[in-house]
Amino acid sequence: MVDMCAREADEARLERLFRTHHDRLYALARRLSQGSDEAQDIVQDTFVRVARRLRAVPDGRSSEEAWLVRVLVNLCRDRWRRARLRGPAPVTADPPYPSPEPAYQARVAVQAALAELGARRRAIVVLRELEDVPAADIGRLLGISPITVRWHLLQARRQLARRLGC
Repeated sequence: MVDMCAREADEARLERLFRTHHDRLYALARRLSQGSDEAQDIVQDTFVRVARRLRAVPDGRSSEEAWLVRVLVNLCRDRWRRARLRGPAPVTADPPYPSPEPAYQARVAVQAALAELGARRRAIVVLRELEDVPAADIGRLLGISPITVRWHLLQARRQLARRLGC
């Protein structure tokens, strides 16, 4: 009886975590990945990991979110490392279909430039510039100091500027 109650409580917590954090995690995964299918896979993998280690998730909304974001970023980094071992994927700044929209062209160019960054730098740029996460919080998420976050951000900005011709 106790095991059944504990299992039901765990299922209820997992469902609450999913409802509360899914949209935010998907938005982050979408920015860190090559497309919506990959982003959905990353979020799914995040929640699979959560389900396996549910009792490791800290209590409190902000603590939960930080833990979940760290899991998601680590999964992304693992994917990037595996992709790098397989060799560089052909990345082009050309859209899959012609588009006269300058904003679309710019978005494709920025995505290609981001894809050339290393895993840590890409995560830092996305978290800081697109998600507006403070450097201290990024440091806590990635297990590095805020100074290291700012250094990686500076180097990434320089690399992006060279790539984009700014």
